[in-house]
Amino acid sequence: MFPPRLLFALALAAGLLPPTPPASARAALSRAFAPAAPAAPVIPETRVRLTDFAATGDGVTPNTGAFSRALAALVERGGGTLVVPPGIWLTGPIELRSRVNLHLEAGALIQFSRDTTLYPVRMFDARGEKSIDTTSPLSGEKLEDVAITGAGVIDGGGDAWRYVKKPKTTEPFWKALVASGGVLNAKGTEWWPSQAAMDGAAATAALEAGGSLDPAAYEPYRLYLRPRLLRLLECRRVLIEGVTFRNSPNWTLHPWLCEDLTLRDVKIFNDRWAQNSDALDIDSCRRVHVSGCIVDTGDDGLCIKSGKDASGRRLGVPTEDVLIENCAVYEGHGGFTIGSEMSGGVRNILVRNCTFIGTAIGLRFKTVRGRGGVVENIHITGIRMTGIENAAIDFNFFYASNGKPAEATPEPTVETPTFRNILIEDVVSRGSATPLVMRGLPEMPLRAITLRDVSLSAARGADLLNCDGIVFERVRIRAAQGEPVTSQAVTRSTLTLVP
Repeated sequence: MFPPRLLFALALAAGLLPPTPPASARAALSRAFAPAAPAAPVIPETRVRLTDFAATGDGVTPNTGAFSRALAALVERGGGTLVVPPGIWLTGPIELRSRVNLHLEAGALIQFSRDTTLYPVRMFDARGEKSIDTTSPLSGEKLEDVAITGAGVIDGGGDAWRYVKKPKTTEPFWKALVASGGVLNAKGTEWWPSQAAMDGAAATAALEAGGSLDPAAYEPYRLYLRPRLLRLLECRRVLIEGVTFRNSPNWTLHPWLCEDLTLRDVKIFNDRWAQNSDALDIDSCRRVHVSGCIVDTGDDGLCIKSGKDASGRRLGVPTEDVLIENCAVYEGHGGFTIGSEMSGGVRNILVRNCTFIGTAIGLRFKTVRGRGGVVENIHITGIRMTGIENAAIDFNFFYASNGKPAEATPEPTVETPTFRNILIEDVVSRGSATPLVMRGLPEMPLRAITLRDVSLSAARGADLLNCDGIVFERVRIRAAQGEPVTSQAVTRSTLTLVP
């Protein structure tokens, strides 16, 4: 006999569900699941100190060689812990090693150099999918049993790389930035560290269109190709615990195609004008546990991704079995986000007991035609939100077109994204601009989404478009102006509100 969840999915696909979702469908949506737990890394007991390798923590002396020598010595001994003592440890890129724990004692600051020439452009090969990017300050590829722990701070030197949008800053900051050098765009609304950085978008797009994978061709535009602060590619059994990451050039933490990843009590801080400074991007990873983390950043906070467009679909590695709990996000474009790069699929995600204060959006689900990918089996519970600038809960299939539906409705293809089988419960939001936005595609509506025990207050009401099988159970929406809910092209749904 088919399981209830499969029967429900088949019924949805065939268009056989009655106007009101039956009790069996609701039961399928509410079925509890526990994501598979990650395995922990095994680190040998050997310990060395960075100062054993002629390192100087004065914030002036470069320590790139000292880090390299220390890590190599641990590898020769079969692995262990590299202790970074209190001090300001200026360095170029650090390449992590298997069976090694990079441990920062309280008072230790790893300061990555703002000399961008130390981070060359290179080609990345992710299981046959090749791309060009700049070397990350902190990185690891195909490692096993690796950790970054302690009470210290890792600063990515990102202000040397990033362009800045004037509307995101204060007037005194903007004046000081312009006076420091760099160049402005024609409208005077964007500051760039160099002309080559500002020209980089068009130049690299032309190189990509021509199929170039020659790092030398991209090298003049290194500043445009801002690196992730920490990139882990195809690593297994990873622990990141206690450390503070700040001032990233681009995305801050980017585990990519990794398995068995634990992030515990990590803090991530980036300025609100730090462009593209996502705090955590879990990208095509399996078995992930994120707990007790604090985020204040200039872009999305806790993000789930799985590759972009055709490349992500060719890789075909979904992000799955992820537990995110007991975290707080302050500044940021989204508290918890899925997308918009989710072409390889996302499934079996549990988010619980998190607080979002002052983010642009609280729970954010974004995609667009051309992405493809299936997002399913998502359970979000125990979320508290205040001061959300836009929507407390936002599903947007028109992300790249700023929420505006296209005039033509194409037939569904492999490029059509799908979101389904999502349960959002025990959520309270106060003071947002909008309580709920759900905008599916006419050819692929949002399907089988339940909101249960949800209380939202906002300046205006909820807006639903192109949805099917949406269920409100004990949902309260208070709108200061207008109707609490408006809907268009919403079928086989129960949108009953409680007073």
